[in-house]
This record gives sequence, C-alpha cells and structure tokens, in this order.
Amino acid sequence: MVQDRREQLLYEQVMALIEAMIDDNKLQPGARLPTNKELSELAGVSLISVRRALDELERAGRVRRHQGVGTFVAAERILTSPALAGGLLETLTSGVKRQRIDTRLLDVSQGTPSADIATALALPKKTQVWCIRRLRVIADRPMINETSYIPVTLTPGLDEALDGYGGSLYQLLGDRFGLVDAYEEQQLEIIKPTPAERKSLSLTGRDLVARIRGVSFSVNGSPFDCFEQVYPVDGFTFYLSGRTDRQVLPQTHSGTWSLSPNR
Repeated sequence: MVQDRREQLLYEQVMALIEAMIDDNKLQPGARLPTNKELSELAGVSLISVRRALDELERAGRVRRHQGVGTFVAAERILTSPALAGGLLETLTSGVKRQRIDTRLLDVSQGTPSADIATALALPKKTQVWCIRRLRVIADRPMINETSYIPVTLTPGLDEALDGYGGSLYQLLGDRFGLVDAYEEQQLEIIKPTPAERKSLSLTGRDLVARIRGVSFSVNGSPFDCFEQVYPVDGFTFYLSGRTDRQVLPQTHSGTWSLSPNR
C-alpha cells in the first residue's frame, strides 16, 4: 500500500510538471513535448511513472501521443450538445470558432436502405433513400464523419441541390423541402473506428471514436433523416439532455445501417 501511494504521488508530480511546462511556455496545440526519457530525467522518476502520467493527461485531453513520433499538446476539446435539434453549428457550443469549420461533401448516392434504417424511418420495403456522406474539418483537422439517410420521396432532386452547396443540410431541407428538425432521438457509443474512419479522421490504432446514431423528426412527428456522426473522442466533450417518451432507436441501434446502391 505504501508503494502504491508513492507511485501515485510520483505520476502526479510528472503530470504537474507537464502542465506547468505547457502553461509557463505558452505551448500551443501541436507543440511537441520532451520524450519519455527526458521527462523521466527532468522529474527524477521512472519511465513507468511517466507513462502513467501521460496516460492520465491523454485521457483528460491535454496531450496526444503518436506511436514512434512523440507526445504533443492537444487542442482544446470542443463542447458539443448533439441532442440539440438542427445543424452541426447549433450543437457546437464552445471551444470552436464557426469560421474555422469546413464541410466537404464526399458522396451522394441513392439506393435501398438496410432493414434497420427502413424501420427507423417507418418506410415500406425497397423505398429509395439518399445516402449523403460528409466530412467536417475544424481548424484544418478532420473531426467529424457524417452520414445521412433521407427518403427520396420527401426530397426529390436533393443530389442536385447539394452540388456545390456548403451550408447546413438542415437549413437546405427546411428551406427547399419544408422538413424542419423539431426533435431527435439519439444513441451514443464509444467504439473502435473502422479502417475507413481511421483513415478519414487521421486516427492512430489506439484511438477510439464516439458514434452517434440518431433520427430526426418533423413538426408532425414523422421521421425524415437517419444520421450517423463519428467523432474522435479526444477532441470532444459531449453534453446530453433530452426527452424520454419516444422509443425508435432501441429497435434499430445495434443493427446495420447501410445502403444497397442502385445498379
């Protein structure tokens, strides 16, 4: 027990040293920190204590580690309230300047949704839906993968409307098709990213992501959008609050959300 307490105090000393190093030198996000060996010598502790300290600081979002490269000061975590209805900009409540967000439209396709999407959207079998894939880049870092599944019958010509459009998808849906996001149901889970997500978000093999699956409802209570958002967990803090009287997602959250493209 005495040894455990001693080790706890040692790694806390290293944490304090690193925090002071960042603050005193006004190190900016992306600045490289000393190596583990250098930190060990500076603090007069073992490499075990240094690794424990870096584990805690990484968990707290203060540093980022890249295997074989080094340890870097992490950017401030963005506070997001995904339960708020509306577009992404309305959910990012602090830690980001709006002018620093870039939206990249990756793909728009049309096809038959998986059974879980059809159930969530209350669609008959083989009803056609759009699949819209976008990447959000914040301060030159790819931060959010977004996928939306929207019935074609509700949004004819949506693919043409999105061509060259860089604004809010929900603004477009409201202005052009009268689909106003009145409320949402969402589920969040922390998972390992797929290889495609790891590549698009520039993640390492150690990184985890938060996946939010949701359904947007119009003012008359009709579902019109199944969406999935994937965030690197080290970049965000999530604030969640909402209603509990609707139960669409528990039926579909663990299934497959995908599209069978038209041929």
